[in-house]
Amino acid sequence: MTSDTHVAPPVETRPFRRFFANLGPGLITGAADDDPSGISTYSVAGATFGYLPLWTALFSFPLMAAVQLMCARLGLVTGLGLAGVIRRRYSRWVLWGACALLVIANVINIAADLGGMADATMMVTGAPVRLLVPIFGLLIVLLLMWSSYRTIARLFKWLTLVLLAYVATAFVARVDWRLALAATVVPRLEWSRGFFSVLVAILGTTISPYLFFWQAAQEVEEERSMGRNLARRRGATAEELSACRTDVVTGMFASNAVMYFIIMTTAATLHAHGQTNIATAQEAAEALRPLAGAGAYWLFTLGLIGTGMLAVPVLAGSCAYAIAEAAAWRGSLNQRPGRAKKFYIVLGVAVALGIALNYAGFNAIKLLFTTAVINGVLAPPLILIVLLLTGDRTVMGDAVNSRLVASLGWLTFVVMVVAACGLAFAS
Repeated sequence: MTSDTHVAPPVETRPFRRFFANLGPGLITGAADDDPSGISTYSVAGATFGYLPLWTALFSFPLMAAVQLMCARLGLVTGLGLAGVIRRRYSRWVLWGACALLVIANVINIAADLGGMADATMMVTGAPVRLLVPIFGLLIVLLLMWSSYRTIARLFKWLTLVLLAYVATAFVARVDWRLALAATVVPRLEWSRGFFSVLVAILGTTISPYLFFWQAAQEVEEERSMGRNLARRRGATAEELSACRTDVVTGMFASNAVMYFIIMTTAATLHAHGQTNIATAQEAAEALRPLAGAGAYWLFTLGLIGTGMLAVPVLAGSCAYAIAEAAAWRGSLNQRPGRAKKFYIVLGVAVALGIALNYAGFNAIKLLFTTAVINGVLAPPLILIVLLLTGDRTVMGDAVNSRLVASLGWLTFVVMVVAACGLAFAS
């Protein structure tokens, strides 16, 4: 891929301002990763195993960053989303198989997140959950349908600040910093089905299929918002690739830092007081109140609602982008519904199915943890596809994966497969 079609954006001379100006899709993707499903997973991990899983935050950071960087560079260099590139390079069964994996995982995740948001809202307002689920779903669909991409991007960027609630909560709790540091730098495994299910869930909620599609699609959207057609989107300057790397690494670091503090908080409070059998983040929030005070309870609960408002649009949007790109339909968040009907129909149907699962006898709240395990099992084949595409010079030109990124990508693939096998065979 050549880069002569791009004009480098003006360079901000102040390093601090330049750093924050470069944050966008990567930061939003990282924040969306800490959705109610993820928060539930980290809460269960900390409550059940104490400080033991803290090392996973440090371990998963470079793996997550490598995969998301590959997806971001794929979108930036090709000018197409992940499904669009797969459609041009592979057979239809590979394309629609990848899309099917994504849609299945996303619909379950949407159901779990909407249920989690509604349950958290009920805890602080008393409003009935069965009423709140469709209200949240409708609000999110209307936001995506009637706002411009720029408005949505700015809103999402501000919503990432809700994650600070979980950092603050850790400092309200009484953490044993010596034990926490030891668990962070000395990895330990427990050979049990319970531990491996938590491990797969942690990997699945940090390295999730929907983030792959969303990251690539948002790099394309950023260029579309600049008025670039497909021909002008192809290729990337060194400055654009550098800004992309800064954005992605920062977003993934923030995501894993929040994961670290949630595990730490629940380990210091719930596990330390023998409350190891929680099933959801809502139960964790309720249990925090007598142990860490009302401040920690409110921070934890309101953060859960805010992260859901960020994550559900990403889940539904990634479904719409993937199906639209796979079917070669016109559609993006930059376009109004009248010009991209099929795109918004897919988006609306994904949310509607998520709402329906909350009324179909499924306990969507309990799915918060289960959906992370599902993501962990479904992610490896999609990671393999991303690795093959971003290592192909006919796709990426001179912007193929560096040796470091490729090594981390293959390590991620192996780790995800081993963790899933460990879950299957652990007794």
